[in-house]
Amino acid sequence: MPADRLHLVRHGEVHNPERVLYGRLPHYRLSESGRGMARAAAEYVKSLERPVTALYASPLQRTRESAEPFTELFGLDPVIDERVIEPTNVFEGTQMRRALRDPRNWRHLSRPSTPSWGEPYLDVVARMDAAMSDAWNAAPSGDVVVVSHQLPIWITHLAVAGLPLRHDPRRRRCSLSSVTSFERVADVWREVAYAEPAATGGAVDVGAV
Repeated sequence: MPADRLHLVRHGEVHNPERVLYGRLPHYRLSESGRGMARAAAEYVKSLERPVTALYASPLQRTRESAEPFTELFGLDPVIDERVIEPTNVFEGTQMRRALRDPRNWRHLSRPSTPSWGEPYLDVVARMDAAMSDAWNAAPSGDVVVVSHQLPIWITHLAVAGLPLRHDPRRRRCSLSSVTSFERVADVWREVAYAEPAATGGAVDVGAV
């Protein structure tokens, strides 16, 4: 039998004193507050009193660290899946406000529906759906947790809801250590819950576009 529910969990706050868009850059770890956020997300899933039988994570440091409380609470080692990683982005490593003041970068904003600054939204939807489907079908039963990033989770929400993929990145409903939950009927995903179990007031959250 496949899984019963799949939870997409965003990572916690990243130590990012320079406030750059870190994207896929290595060595961006969780802050101390971020570790607490990750723990809150794991405790929330535990509070649902549903068996969790599989744990997956993006290969980036912040997601692997955010998976650690799930390992502790559920006794599962994460399977690293490249398909749930942060999208590519031409602004990676820059401070966005400074980058957007440079006229040489304006060409990257020409097609926000694609988007022209990074990996096409349709490609993100396809790889996330493939990863989620494989995880769902591989589970013997119970719930699956996938620790990923803001854009892949939000774009999956939009696709499942049948909404346009073009959006304002500042308006995403996908806070740090949030949990977006899905069920699958036949070949159709259905979003069933969204939760923000972590206190994120004052958090630095500038790592994605």
